[in-house]
Amino acid sequence: MTYFCSRDTAYRDPFGAVAENTAVHFRLHLPRTLGCRGAFLRLHKAGDPERQEGLFWAGEDGDGGEWWECHFAPNVPGVFFYDFLLKTDGGWKTLSAGFRGGADLCDGGDIREMWQLTCYAADFKTPDWLAGGVMYQIFPDRFYNSGTPKTETRQDRVLHERFDEEVGWKPDFMGRVHNDDFFGGDLKGIEQKLDYLSSLGVTCLYLNPIFEAFSNHRYDTACYERVDGLLGSEDDLRSLCAAAKARGMRVLLDGVFSHTGDDSVYFNRYGRYDTLGAFQSKESPYFSWYRFHDWPESYQSWWGIDVLPEVEETDPAYLDYMTGEGGILRRWILCGTSGWRLDVADELPDPFLFALRAAVKAEDPDALVLGEVWEDASRKESYGALRPYLLGGQLDSVMNYPFAAAIMNFLRGGDAGWFYDAVERICEHYPPQVTRLLMNHIGTHDTPRALTALAGEPDDGRDRFWKAEHPLTDEQRAHGKRLLKLAAVLQYCLPGVPSVYYGDEAGMEGYGDPFCRRPYPWGREDAELVDWYRALGEMRQTARLQDDGFEALSTPEDVAAFARLRDGAPSLVCAVNRSGEEREVEIPFPVDGLSHVFGTFTPSKNGVKLPAFGCLILF
Repeated sequence: MTYFCSRDTAYRDPFGAVAENTAVHFRLHLPRTLGCRGAFLRLHKAGDPERQEGLFWAGEDGDGGEWWECHFAPNVPGVFFYDFLLKTDGGWKTLSAGFRGGADLCDGGDIREMWQLTCYAADFKTPDWLAGGVMYQIFPDRFYNSGTPKTETRQDRVLHERFDEEVGWKPDFMGRVHNDDFFGGDLKGIEQKLDYLSSLGVTCLYLNPIFEAFSNHRYDTACYERVDGLLGSEDDLRSLCAAAKARGMRVLLDGVFSHTGDDSVYFNRYGRYDTLGAFQSKESPYFSWYRFHDWPESYQSWWGIDVLPEVEETDPAYLDYMTGEGGILRRWILCGTSGWRLDVADELPDPFLFALRAAVKAEDPDALVLGEVWEDASRKESYGALRPYLLGGQLDSVMNYPFAAAIMNFLRGGDAGWFYDAVERICEHYPPQVTRLLMNHIGTHDTPRALTALAGEPDDGRDRFWKAEHPLTDEQRAHGKRLLKLAAVLQYCLPGVPSVYYGDEAGMEGYGDPFCRRPYPWGREDAELVDWYRALGEMRQTARLQDDGFEALSTPEDVAAFARLRDGAPSLVCAVNRSGEEREVEIPFPVDGLSHVFGTFTPSKNGVKLPAFGCLILF
């Protein structure tokens, strides 16, 4: 007997996160032999005392069971954790959260695993333009070199002569890696490849940092007010944004606001700039930005990396510089960009995030604020508190690392049930307007290439020398391609927005930084994979998935299959067989209205048969 399931509207209605003041109907189905004499909904919200709501007896079901139910309407945004306390003939018992939203009956009244109810602000809206689209992440230095002469004059950067050379990866004699080698990829180069990106169905370009910085990754900002000279100029950025918009694409910038570079206008450790930096003088206008322990040599730095001094984000001078009316956030929106991806969003304090969102939305209510959070962002704790990222005042959405992990774990041999649980959990915890904009990646500049992660030997923390010497074998690459195709199918069909890391569609491989940041292999692409991604992009444009719900199908453990639902009817059916043998998938509802087909299959009595490493999309 199912006592309760948070993901079944027969037991909890409506499903998922709710707007404030929405009444949520809870129902328990208990065996009469349990002898329940009273049932209580037990609620916990951070900072509030425990709250209990009594359930009333609602009748027998004629099959040895009985129903208990109640309504609860959260009247303030927040995250509520809940379970059920039962007074029975056998003493107090607890219904605690189990696998895939189900319930475990436990003796005693102690708190165990709890379900989650997310309540968001009633006026919380997110931009419509990204929903149903395709995102493409570009590491600017490594995408395409337009050949335009560069104005950069710094002598301490290493410029590669050819775009197909190996990235610099060896540490110096002190063991330090400088990230000082450049290939000359630029903004004009991206603009020149917009037709290619359009052929992939891309609707949003996410650019890793473009502002002046010393390193090739540019997460060590030197000046927020200038585009890096190797990438081009502010006019080049305006041109890119305009050309992209003419093709139905938007440009999203990477905002690095938890730290700057030590070699910067603001810190100026080496005296490169003609400004008075915080390292040089306590009279610097930027001195209050930083956290000095013993000025000038001892200061707080990001993860202890001394070239990345941390800033005090709530310092009034810093806050005004970033979020003020003429501040950095608004300035670059005015340049034609459509929002910000926030680096290490979980390391930015709440007051800064509230001010950041207000500034961005004041300049453009349709601009996107997307955060880097690696965990379930609805229950992320930092700064000693549960963070309100997704309740309406901070982020529009987040990078979806939980989905990425679910996809990769399943294809590497995990059970489909755990894949379903991971997806359902996010759909349950996140507001729907957040879920529809999730950045669904399977690899980024911070992770191994998807092809390598799927088929390569795990690096297990090995050093760069080992990573450089272990490309995929021919056999590994062939297997990786099979799995990458399946990963992309899942990525493009799940709730949210698929995000392609530049070159994954071309078959690029490599372990983590810097091997996942090699230049795009123009002229050496894997044409079969590029065509696969083009077809998936066309599918996205045709299916127009936006707010469609998710329903997992019953499958063998090595098959993942689900439907996307629109107004209660399937708008898409997706199935992936990661095994080396044919598998059958039952489809428990009519699919007469779904006429478009992606993949290969054989009809069966109750559904379809998928070949080994096969897939199917009906839409």
